[in-house]
Amino acid sequence: MPHQIVSQDEWLVLRKQLLVKEKELTRLRDRLAAERRALPWVKVEKSYVFDGPDGKETLADLFGGRSQLIVKHFMFGPGWSEGCVGCSFELDHIDGILVHLAQRDVGYVAVSRAPLPEIEAFKRRMGWRLNWVSSAGSDFNFDFHVSFRPEEVARGQGYYNYDTRKIGIDELSGRSVFYKDPNGDVFHTYSSYGRGGEDMLGTYRLLDLLPKGRDETGPNRNLSDWVRHHDRYTV
Repeated sequence: MPHQIVSQDEWLVLRKQLLVKEKELTRLRDRLAAERRALPWVKVEKSYVFDGPDGKETLADLFGGRSQLIVKHFMFGPGWSEGCVGCSFELDHIDGILVHLAQRDVGYVAVSRAPLPEIEAFKRRMGWRLNWVSSAGSDFNFDFHVSFRPEEVARGQGYYNYDTRKIGIDELSGRSVFYKDPNGDVFHTYSSYGRGGEDMLGTYRLLDLLPKGRDETGPNRNLSDWVRHHDRYTV
């Protein structure tokens, strides 16, 4: 891979110039995070019930005694043979940090429309410890615009990432954040979809440091060119 070669002194000049931009991005990220936290909240008035390992659970139950909850909208529909590769890639980054999230009053749960036995089987295959529940029989996935009804799929159009756009599948991914106050009331504070999930992928943060970068040079120019369920890698 041809690349410009310079002296250490020349490299240091260019590196410091880049450092200025990196610091600008860091400060911008801090400001953006503050604006995100300042968004108004929406009270969740609708009752949602999920199938979990210990039986039926409400959205409030999923907090696990904490006041903040991250929900991973995991693409795994009824009858699917396995969960989405990209969503699995995201969850591979989560298990190790659950203990740290808990120390900051944060619960984490994955939610899919697949029946609980199918979820549990795939979770065992992947070796994950995180909480994962089924929203089968609930409007939760539809209300948060990550699942699409047959008529939407047939039409090839649905509401996703805050706009009506083309869809070619009945499940898409995202993540939503909720807060539960001392009275037990639950509020929706934030959701992100599409490339909004890249900040969850520590692998990308590391690849972005390297000379070859993400090296996604296949036909799709994204993670689908190379990411596999972790038990399918050969090296």
